[in-house]
Amino acid sequence: MKAWPNPFIEQRADPFILRHEGQYYFIASVPEYDRLEIRQAATLEGLRTAEAIVVWRKPFTGPMSKLIWAPELHNIDGVWVIYFAAAQTEALDSLGMFQHRMFALICHDADPLTGQWEEKGQIKTPFDTFALDATTFRHQGKQWYLWAQKAPDIAGNSNLYLAELENPWTLRGEPVMLSRPEFDWECRGFLVNEGPAVIVHGDRLFVSYSASATDENYCMGLLWIDLNADPLQADNWHKSPQPVFMTSYEHRQYGPGHNSFTETAAGENVLVYHARNYTEIEGDPLYDPNRHTRLKLIRWQENGMPDFGIPPADTDA
Repeated sequence: MKAWPNPFIEQRADPFILRHEGQYYFIASVPEYDRLEIRQAATLEGLRTAEAIVVWRKPFTGPMSKLIWAPELHNIDGVWVIYFAAAQTEALDSLGMFQHRMFALICHDADPLTGQWEEKGQIKTPFDTFALDATTFRHQGKQWYLWAQKAPDIAGNSNLYLAELENPWTLRGEPVMLSRPEFDWECRGFLVNEGPAVIVHGDRLFVSYSASATDENYCMGLLWIDLNADPLQADNWHKSPQPVFMTSYEHRQYGPGHNSFTETAAGENVLVYHARNYTEIEGDPLYDPNRHTRLKLIRWQENGMPDFGIPPADTDA
């Protein structure tokens, strides 16, 4: 089994790796939460030492002026798109922490590291509440938008929602809720379903997601649906009653989650995630910078389900 140095990239939480036209692109939250930066390399391993190019910095005021969280980089029909969550300084000061909304940037140039990025503003959903962690994917000939958001009438921080896209920054039709925190392991510290990521294997589409507070309780859950089923029918989705990837006290890996998926040059599926290697966090876990990016191969079981295994221990390399 392939094993990468662990950590793979230090102090980068919410990691996202895109493989596009033979190149690898890396984007993640930075500890300062103040900018968006992209790394590019011809190999997956090359991302470790690739230069981080800043493509956008937050303004001093306005709706995108604070706590830039969990960016993702996508290429939709030849257009580069970055989704990210941001808050307004004034709202945080008056209303408290969870005031984020989702925003989009687009770039029409061939190279997203040197191209011009255009702000498309907030992605509007049926209710104007705390929202974060959007991803997108192509399925059944349509482009989909999958994200986490607080519902006004449901207890907790965030649920998972799915909607079709009219364009990369505009929803089409009514969203459907795919999952809400309901099991004990989704409700430790905070009631959270967030950080969805999509992977297809066999005749199923899978959505991994993260749950609970961002300390050692953080873990990953799993949803899945048959490829031919209507994804806007909530009853077509299945949910694992148990977490599928969680803290390993033996390996000193705490709070693994907020994952994405990529693949090796040979086509092997790779789990991209962050985790800490200690639990003694001073103050708010959000401001502890040592959620490091880590990689792990996925094993597929005979029944077609993924086996994420156990977070491997840190290495010396």
